[in-house]
Amino acid sequence: MANTNNGVAPVDEMLPAGKLFLYGLQHVLAMYAGAVAVPLIIAGAAKLTPAQTAFLINADLFTCGLATLLQTLGIWKIGIKIPVIQGVTFAAVTPMVIMAQTGGMTMIFGSVIVAGLFTFLAAPFFSKLIRFFPPIVTGTIITIIGISLLPVGINWAGGGTGNKNFGSLSFIFIAFVVLISILLINKLFTGFVSHIAVLLGLIIGLIVAVPFGLVSFANVADAPWFGITTPFYFGFPIFDAGAIISMILVMLVVMVESTGDFLAIGEMVGKKIGQDELTAGLRADGLATALGGVLNAFPYTAFAQNVGLVGLTGVKSRFVVATSGIILVVLGLFPKMATIIASLPNAVLGGAGIAMFGIVAASGIKTLAKVDFEKNHTNIFIVAISIGIGVIPVMVPTFFQNFPSWSQTIMHSGITLGSITAIILNAFFNGSKGAGDLDELKANAGIRE
Repeated sequence: MANTNNGVAPVDEMLPAGKLFLYGLQHVLAMYAGAVAVPLIIAGAAKLTPAQTAFLINADLFTCGLATLLQTLGIWKIGIKIPVIQGVTFAAVTPMVIMAQTGGMTMIFGSVIVAGLFTFLAAPFFSKLIRFFPPIVTGTIITIIGISLLPVGINWAGGGTGNKNFGSLSFIFIAFVVLISILLINKLFTGFVSHIAVLLGLIIGLIVAVPFGLVSFANVADAPWFGITTPFYFGFPIFDAGAIISMILVMLVVMVESTGDFLAIGEMVGKKIGQDELTAGLRADGLATALGGVLNAFPYTAFAQNVGLVGLTGVKSRFVVATSGIILVVLGLFPKMATIIASLPNAVLGGAGIAMFGIVAASGIKTLAKVDFEKNHTNIFIVAISIGIGVIPVMVPTFFQNFPSWSQTIMHSGITLGSITAIILNAFFNGSKGAGDLDELKANAGIRE
């Protein structure tokens, strides 16, 4: 692992308070839209009142913050201690919508609690699979993560999915201004200023969006100043067997996706992610998910959106994202502040999203550059077929619509499909090669302690 001048690894470096806040705020702005999307979808499916919807969003932000603190700072053997921000997984949306419509919110929370406990207990066993993630597999997965996220950024740039004026030239212009601003800041400045290029780009985009009438703070006045997340606000959880099985399946998908995110960030910050580290990270996912069920929230996972921000800014300290966790907790406690951040137009986020998600894909390609494609010609098939299958849900979302309902959670996750394909093909073509000792694999990938 690389060390800074004072002998402290970059991932463990404590930065000045001002930098921690600005870098941390940058991460929050990058993930905020995705963080509140799931509560809004579930609230609509459950036909919650505006007051209940606001409570659900605040509970989610509060628990996001706690989950992020748990993952970045760690307690005992829980938490991977890298700059990874936690958010609600979109893999759980479809089953949770069904539960909300058939059994209500209490059925969702009951299944979330049990699935979280299952993940916590299963983490040490699942982490043994890390030997099946050599560079050719991790590089492919990281590339698929980036490609899968790019449509999110593009939709933001167009004004947001469902916007009646989607694709408006004003939306695209604003996204373009943000993207160009980020590029120019990185070109013209170094050090601290370049590290907050995304934050500055978002601010510039917000200013540019004002004359277009896209920025409104009307809802800020109506939002309460303070709100407390009360456990079991919607009632005592219902533990339905079918719902629990569905949510456990979701968490198996989450463990695969989180593994890819952990390995991606580990490579970016120069920290070895071995079996013990992966176990700690997956335990944190499980504990945060179980806690989410108690605090009226949902399953939590590493937020892939922020992986690109780590690569784009080059800021590797986990305490930056821990600061993001504190900001999220504060936003959950003070709804008025959360409403201000929610006023950021989608188009502004889109310009930053294209840059961040593209960085994720590029990081995967960088990892794949270390793979030997000349002496082992079958490696090209592993990458090609895995990416091809991984992008099916992204390119053609209805492709698997006739598959059994129980399989839809997997079939709608391009990251999971691509990961499983890469693991199977690598085992088929390479056997034990590339699936041996992790330290050797990391050394081959150019990562040093």
